[in-house]
Amino acid sequence: MPARPPWGRRLVAILLLSLVGGLAGASDTAGALPASRPLDGRQMVQRLYDTTQAAPRWLDGNGEQARLALQLLRDAPLHGLQASDYAPEVLARHMDALAGPEDVAAFERALSAAMLQFLADLHFGRAGHPYRPRPVSLAEFDPVAVLREALPAGRLREAVDAAAPAIPVYRRVMTTLAHYRNLAQQYPHWPTLPALGAPPLRAGDRYGAADQLRERLRLLGDLDPEESGKDGQQDYTPALAAAVTRFQGRHGLEEDGVLGSETAAALAVPPSQRVAQLELTLERLRWVPPLRKGRIIVINVPSYRLWAADTRDAAPQPLEMRVIVGKAVQTPTPLFIGQMRYLEFNPYWNVPSSILAGEILPALARDPAYLRKNDMEVVTRSGAVLSSQAGAPLSALRAGAARVRQRPGARNVLGGVKFAMPNPMDIYLHSTSAQELFARARRDLSHGCIRVERPVELAQFVLADPGRWDGASVAAAMRDGRTRRIDLGEAVPVVLFYATAASDREGRALFANDIYGQDEPLIRALRSR
Repeated sequence: MPARPPWGRRLVAILLLSLVGGLAGASDTAGALPASRPLDGRQMVQRLYDTTQAAPRWLDGNGEQARLALQLLRDAPLHGLQASDYAPEVLARHMDALAGPEDVAAFERALSAAMLQFLADLHFGRAGHPYRPRPVSLAEFDPVAVLREALPAGRLREAVDAAAPAIPVYRRVMTTLAHYRNLAQQYPHWPTLPALGAPPLRAGDRYGAADQLRERLRLLGDLDPEESGKDGQQDYTPALAAAVTRFQGRHGLEEDGVLGSETAAALAVPPSQRVAQLELTLERLRWVPPLRKGRIIVINVPSYRLWAADTRDAAPQPLEMRVIVGKAVQTPTPLFIGQMRYLEFNPYWNVPSSILAGEILPALARDPAYLRKNDMEVVTRSGAVLSSQAGAPLSALRAGAARVRQRPGARNVLGGVKFAMPNPMDIYLHSTSAQELFARARRDLSHGCIRVERPVELAQFVLADPGRWDGASVAAAMRDGRTRRIDLGEAVPVVLFYATAASDREGRALFANDIYGQDEPLIRALRSR
C-alpha cells in the first residue's frame, strides 16, 4: 500500500479542490457567462502568504477567530451563497483533529483560502457579468487586504458586512430570502390548487377549493388571518378576490382580482423556486459596482419598472413608474450601466438600420406614400433632406447612401422627449404617444429602447432645476414642437438590471416572469462552480 502524504498536505489539497478546483477549467454552461469567478481563491491565498508580512494566525489564543470564521462560512446561505463552496464542515473536522505544527499551518492556509473566496464572492459575485470589467479592480475591494486587517483586529464579522453590497435592497432581499427558505422547509410539498374550470372566477362565484386558496394566500402574506371568510365556505368571496389582487400586484399580473389560469399558475410556484430566484437577485446585485452618491435611475427589465432617487438624501423617496422594454424574442433590451448626459425635447427619430431594412423598406416598396403618411423623411449622410417625390430616395436607402428619420410631432415614436445616454447599442429612454400600452401586464414591446410612463416627472428629476424646469415648463417644452437639446449639469447613471425577484420598501416580496430566459443559464453557471 503506498505511503499516505502527511495530513497537512492532504488537507491543503482537499480544501483547494473543494474551494476553487473547478474554477479555471469549468465549462461555460451558460453561453455568455464566463466560467471562472472574478477572483480565484488559489491566486489570493498565494498572494496572502507569499509576502514579507507575517502570515495570518487563526489559532492564536483559544481559536475563537477560527470558530467565528467557520460560523460565517456556514451562514453563507443567508447571502444566497452555498456554504459547501467554502467547506466549513470539512474545516471544522480537521480543526478538531490537528496533530502538529504542519497540520496547524495547513489548516490556517486552508481556512484563509475559504475566507478569501467567501469575501470575494460576496463582493464581486461568482459569475461573469456585463457590469464590471475583467479583471475586477482590487482598488475597489481587495479580500487579501481586508482579511489581513480584519483578523488581528478581531473584526471578521464587520469585514463580511463590508464585503456585501451596500445597496439597501440587498438587505431587504436577504430578509425575504430567509422567509421563503423557511416556507420551503415547512412546506416541501406545494400542491397545485384544484382546477378552476372556465370561465375564470370572479368575486361571488362558487369555488370548492376556497379553503385551500385562503390558506395559500395567508401563507404568502396576501390575506390577513383575521380577514372575513370562514373555513368551509365555498365561495370566492370579495375578501379573497382582494387578496388575489394583492398577490397579482406582487407578481406582475393584471390586478383585477379574477382568478384565472395565469394567477393560478403563479400561486402554484413552490417556495423553493422563489428561493432560487431570490438567490439569483442577490448574485446580480453583487455585480453592480459601487456608484457615487447622487441621482441614479434603475430599470428592472422583467418587472417593467423604473426607479429614480437621489442617494444623497437621508431617506430617498424614489420616483417610480412603469416602462416598456425590448421584445423578448427579437430585440431584448441589453443590460449595462449607462450615463444619461442630455435630454432632447421634440426629437427626431433616426430609424436604426435594422428597422429600416426589416420594416421601412418593405413597407415603402408596398406603399410609396409610406414615409409621407408617417411624417418621415429621407436624409443624406450629411443631413440634407431628399425629395420623396421620385424614386431616388428609395435607391439611396437601398444603397446605404441615405437614412430615414421621423419628424417631431404627434406621430413621432419617441414622443416629446428623449433621455440620451450615448452608448454603442444606441439604447436610450423616451416618452411615447401610445400611453395605452402601459396598462398591459406584459410590456416587452419595443425594439430595445425604454419607453417611460411619466416623462415629465423623469425630466424634472434628471434636470434637477425646479426654478427653471418645473412640471409646467417641461410639459410646455414637450409641446412646442421645437427640437432642443438640454445638457445635464451632472451625468446620471442608468442601471439596466435584470431580476425576477425583489423586495420593496415595505418588505413585500415581488416576483416577475423571466421574460428573457436568463435565470436558468445563471443557475447552470453557478452550479458549475
